[in-house]
Amino acid sequence: MNESFNLIYNDLNIENQQELTADQWLELIADRVSWFLEHDKDLLMSYLYRLDIPEEQIDKALTPIDPDPANIAIAKLIYKRQMERVATKIKYKVDPIEGWEF
Repeated sequence: MNESFNLIYNDLNIENQQELTADQWLELIADRVSWFLEHDKDLLMSYLYRLDIPEEQIDKALTPIDPDPANIAIAKLIYKRQMERVATKIKYKVDPIEGWEF
């Protein structure tokens, strides 16, 4: 699972690479989402699009009907999607092609 978290650290540009619990991850992501919601919502939406998070889920997370605050709801979506991406990368791991090193 260490490899999984290394991929997430890299994707989220997190420098502190200590082992974190799921709750700690959610808190870390929620803090970052809060900042983006306040300062650069367009860039946040771009990131969510690139992560391939369905628009309907994002819209629901941003409405008052969601039981969680927007930053927490979006953090949960990001965490879930990142875990799915990591599982896929591990499942379909491809060995490097010889001669393609740069």
